[in-house]
Amino acid sequence: MRDRSAAGGAAAIADRGRGFERRGATSGVSQSALRRTARITGMWYLALAVAGILGFLLIRPQIYVAGDPATTLANLVDRAALARTGVAVEMALVVAQAIAAVWFYKLFRSINEPAAWALAAFGMVNAVAIMASAGFMATALTVSLDPSLAPGGDAAATVQLMYQLSSSSWGVGALFFGLWLIPMGHIATGSGRMPAWLGRILIIGGVGYVLSSVMSLGFSDPAAWVVTSLTVPATIGEFWMIGYLLAVGIRPPAEAA
Repeated sequence: MRDRSAAGGAAAIADRGRGFERRGATSGVSQSALRRTARITGMWYLALAVAGILGFLLIRPQIYVAGDPATTLANLVDRAALARTGVAVEMALVVAQAIAAVWFYKLFRSINEPAAWALAAFGMVNAVAIMASAGFMATALTVSLDPSLAPGGDAAATVQLMYQLSSSSWGVGALFFGLWLIPMGHIATGSGRMPAWLGRILIIGGVGYVLSSVMSLGFSDPAAWVVTSLTVPATIGEFWMIGYLLAVGIRPPAEAA
């Protein structure tokens, strides 16, 4: 009887051992797939950052001159190819933002699904805001090439209005770009799968982006350095997140524990 019990106990231990091995193998495959997902997410996030720098910081200032409709119109006419490139880059930014939101959801849904859903939803809303900006820019270019489309024949005022609407779309979009950093930082901080300070900086940066959006659209004349300084933590956190996703991916659960 004791022999049969001992044999049964040994068999149970062996079965548990095989179960642990199976679970370990499955966990290894899942972690490998999760790292691949993290790196793909990082590539789309990098594409988003590059498109934003090219479109908003490099191309737009060469076309749009705030407070000078005549110069904006002249730039559109004289640099039509650059203006078209700006619209194309803006559309590429929309694509990168939308796909990055989807891949972030895929990456984080098994860790914290509500936060991953919020991250994807806020990212999609930001993509819609930038899509509106691209539409306004395209309309400005069309009017510059065909002034008969301008109300009252005032092409300069019309293209200036279109670019102002584009800038306002970016301003509203900044609200949701800040919001999408908050659940991203929450997941990084709470899960232990990424550096805790990465998550904290993302949360601080997200709040800063929200405040900068409210200040730039809600106040008549905020100091430029105040609005700019509020977005600095977000920039640090974003590039840190991109580098971490591409270089490391995501920590295994055992390391997080």
